[in-house]
Amino acid sequence: MAEADSCLESFELYESESKFYILGTNCNKTIWRLLKIDRMEPSEVNVHEDSTVLSQSDYLDMLKNLDEQHRSTGGVKFVTNCFGIIGFIKFLGPYYMLIITEQRKIGDIFGHMVYQVSKTAMIELSNSTTRPKLINSKDENRYKKLLQTIDLRKDFFFSHSYHIMRSLQKNFNDPQEGWELYDTMFVWNEFLTRGIRDILKTTLWTVALVYGFFKQDKLAICGKDIMLTLIARRSRHYAGTRYLKRGVNEEGRVANDVETEQIVYEDMLGPWQISSVVQNRGSIPLFWSQETSKLNLKPDIILHGKDKNYEATRLHFENLRKRYGNPIIILNLIKTREKRPREIILRREFDRAIKIINSGLPGEDHLRYLHWDLHKNSQSKSTNALQVLLKVAFEALNLTEFFYRQVSPAQRAENSPNLSPTLKNGFGPHVCDDDNNCGNADYVDDLDDISQEDTCGNYDPGNGIAEDRSEVNGSTQIKPPKFQKGVLRTNCIDCLDRTNVAQYAYGLAALGYQLHALGSVESPEVHLDSPLSRHLMHFYERMGDTLALQYGGSAAHNKIFSAKRGHLKFAIQSQEFFRTLQRYYSNAYMDAYKQAAINLFLGYFQPQVGKPALWEPESGDEHVLDDETRATSKLEF
Repeated sequence: MAEADSCLESFELYESESKFYILGTNCNKTIWRLLKIDRMEPSEVNVHEDSTVLSQSDYLDMLKNLDEQHRSTGGVKFVTNCFGIIGFIKFLGPYYMLIITEQRKIGDIFGHMVYQVSKTAMIELSNSTTRPKLINSKDENRYKKLLQTIDLRKDFFFSHSYHIMRSLQKNFNDPQEGWELYDTMFVWNEFLTRGIRDILKTTLWTVALVYGFFKQDKLAICGKDIMLTLIARRSRHYAGTRYLKRGVNEEGRVANDVETEQIVYEDMLGPWQISSVVQNRGSIPLFWSQETSKLNLKPDIILHGKDKNYEATRLHFENLRKRYGNPIIILNLIKTREKRPREIILRREFDRAIKIINSGLPGEDHLRYLHWDLHKNSQSKSTNALQVLLKVAFEALNLTEFFYRQVSPAQRAENSPNLSPTLKNGFGPHVCDDDNNCGNADYVDDLDDISQEDTCGNYDPGNGIAEDRSEVNGSTQIKPPKFQKGVLRTNCIDCLDRTNVAQYAYGLAALGYQLHALGSVESPEVHLDSPLSRHLMHFYERMGDTLALQYGGSAAHNKIFSAKRGHLKFAIQSQEFFRTLQRYYSNAYMDAYKQAAINLFLGYFQPQVGKPALWEPESGDEHVLDDETRATSKLEF
């Protein structure tokens, strides 16, 4: 975590005929820095940071001096206030600078403000004399309009002083600064900021944008104020829309890869107690696809047999292990029975892949794999789907645990506690293979045998996560820290609707243990019918809707949540039908346009003069825009 006072948090943009000037200041406006951007070579990004740190009076003198220097060409003019540089982008003509001109506070993490982008501006670097002829070309304007369909006001957030792209545990245990932060998979403007970061070797002037979901609320629990924060971070790798990004790519990156973090801490004076737990969702890591269809609501699933040894699948799980450690627990929620085979094609292939990968790994690295048909069991009157998922969540938490730490006022002042955790190992598998041979296996075919009675209400924490033992140091009780090791990875077909229900169950089980670690509750049990459970359900429902709109084009199918609230069956069916149609329309008519915009924003397609445009078949882009798609897209954007 960076010191808040050393961060530049607000900026003023000025222009002269030959240069742009950005003056940046910290939150208290006690220091100022100057950045110069050349306008005479608009086809290149030429920036220079003045090494002088200015005071408030120096800042006023600097403005006068700059205006004097450019008096012969009209002086220096104020353009706008802003809150950071999103990056620079070039199509066929000059570079453009993207800046945040309005921000809205959506929360804070231990005093570090978190903001949502409210308004942006695209500033052309060229001036009246250097503006090339291409600036007004049809293709240049088309690229500009395409980029502007990425609505940065929706679901993009950032912090000037907290590394929001990383989990709380990573920020405490492995603090990083500068360049490395932008290289993480969750910074969506990595490409746009690469040029300026290359030149300046600093990230003072840019903001790192995270795309996903952020929600925070204060809960009153047993007379204590508890801050609950839910963060979803969407990966920029293999990013895109539902039918155009499926499965895994050659580098082991999967579609719809989202890290979810649940942070809990007590809002109080004195020592803080903080806790965090992380889980993951992502497309089934095989080479598979579905053709976008304007006639079929459920197009066939096509399994591509080009990776017989499952090397891409193996790479994916190696990446998860590097990010989270062991164990990697896989919860697969897809169907086991279908009249027309679709999901079960992937289910069988995924089973085979896990077994082959595990056969080449040492026991401690084995993937823990669980399969449970959520669709079938949610329709069964004899099965309480949420209770079963809650049981699975408890078992996963026994293996991974969660992050917990006490932070003293002195450590808070330092703002970057340095911990050297010793991660425990040796958790044995507790699953069965598809022949129900229990023992040293890492596979379970189904979870129907999990007892309905052995759920959250009477789960025995004494057999699970170890209790804290306080040490007395004078009059202060110090609890030992806990560290999460490994992760629960959940998937269905889209990793939206069913996955979100399972992630809620995991978040609920974790919340009980988090509050218990904080000393806010006497028992880690959290009942499904409690007000706290309903409050958390609202958090996950909102997150599910947001992630579903980003990837699938409609809000999530929330029939399990709706049924839990007691909504009428007819009302639920009507809502589900409407969302199915909305998702179908978006997938069939909008997704190619959205995918093209994402590819442009992330730098996966870079326009070049004399080369085929993005919308031309010869461009090499896998999802070329046809005339019908372009015409229809005007309805949305």
